[in-house]
Amino acid sequence: MIEVRCPSPADTADVAHHLAVAVEAGDVIALSGQLGSGKTLFTAALADALGVEEQVVSPSFVLVRRYESGVMPLIHADVYRLQSINEFDDLDLLADATGAVVVIEWGEAVLSALPLDHLLVEFDVGPDEVRTVRLLPAGSWRQRDLSRVSGTT
Repeated sequence: MIEVRCPSPADTADVAHHLAVAVEAGDVIALSGQLGSGKTLFTAALADALGVEEQVVSPSFVLVRRYESGVMPLIHADVYRLQSINEFDDLDLLADATGAVVVIEWGEAVLSALPLDHLLVEFDVGPDEVRTVRLLPAGSWRQRDLSRVSGTT
């Protein structure tokens, strides 16, 4: 596990920028945290680091947005409104993941449906409004060099 304190939104974006170096096509990244904790900000920064030219916005009401302009496609999903794992399976997101990176907001709700190889990113906001970002690698993510992420702050 890697834990980074982020006193500002820019620090949270820096974590995503540093993480982009380790991202590969086919990756699944699940984001977990309360409303307003920085999940969409993180995704937008990751997209920026991957060369996505479009403005990244929350897919809360459309469930999934796909961005093609970067070094690899980025699929951005928000599963907050889903009622079951079956609804997640119906989205068929993971079938598209082979050539793209998939980022899933509220990912803790669908962890059981994710592949063994995934990265869980947890966001906590303290009473002082300082975010703590935790990266919890699973499967092959454990072998990746994430040292740049831990040295961001």
